[in-house]
Amino acid sequence: MVEQVGLVLEGGGMRGVYTAGILEYFLEQELFFPYVIGVSAGACNAASYLSKQKGRNKLVTIEYASDPRYISWRNYFKNRQFFGMDFIFDEIPNQHVPYHYDVFYNSPTEFVVGTTDCMTGSPVYFNKQDYGDHLLTVLRASSSLPFIAPEVQFQNKVLLDGGISDPIPIKKAQIDGFKKNIVILTRNEGYLKKPSKFHFLVDRKYPKFKGLQQSLRKRYQTYNDTVAYLEEEEKAGNVLIIRPTEPLKVGRMERDPQKLEELYNQGYADAKKSMANIHQYIQS
Repeated sequence: MVEQVGLVLEGGGMRGVYTAGILEYFLEQELFFPYVIGVSAGACNAASYLSKQKGRNKLVTIEYASDPRYISWRNYFKNRQFFGMDFIFDEIPNQHVPYHYDVFYNSPTEFVVGTTDCMTGSPVYFNKQDYGDHLLTVLRASSSLPFIAPEVQFQNKVLLDGGISDPIPIKKAQIDGFKKNIVILTRNEGYLKKPSKFHFLVDRKYPKFKGLQQSLRKRYQTYNDTVAYLEEEEKAGNVLIIRPTEPLKVGRMERDPQKLEELYNQGYADAKKSMANIHQYIQS
């Protein structure tokens, strides 16, 4: 177990297979951290890493990507969910690819999952003590994208995707006492978000959630400011960033298993190449 270094994971839907490849290599090397924080796909991949289930992320994401129960227009027209949330967050972990809850809960790592409060638009973070036996519920909330997944109710809050309000939760890791962090991104260097042109749809879809409306309006700025902050922190030696080195061919909703496997392998290879830097960073 590495001391006093946190691991921070961006989301990104199916682009998260890049993170899955990195975490698979970390798992093989038995590289673990005292603190892991993630949102959306980043948090989901972290869960299998912390349950020490080699190959699980690859199986769950890539093997099931072409299954219409996992991701399809059929899901959307039937349930207004592009991703089959019940299938992903109940059926798969409890029936098809059983999740090792015992290993996860016995891990000394603190695992924090970021979500967004629809009423306020602010980030809400849940650690092990907060979610207890409801890990899958907070992972589901963190992964529930606006328009294509329903809101999740948990602990008197209405929640959606953690990437809306805090897409790369580096500052939360620092507030929690981790001054040095390894950050895994799922976008190429130089990527910045553009303002959305669909605010009228947000207002129509979520008329009661003024905080969510505001958070979605400024989402691009939040993301771009966070990336700028990360790059400054990297120059100062407080952060080590790992991100895709090859141009991305995978989108948030990608279903092509070959493209997904290529990105997974890229993550694995990038982790392998970064290992000397990672050890040097940890020991510095």
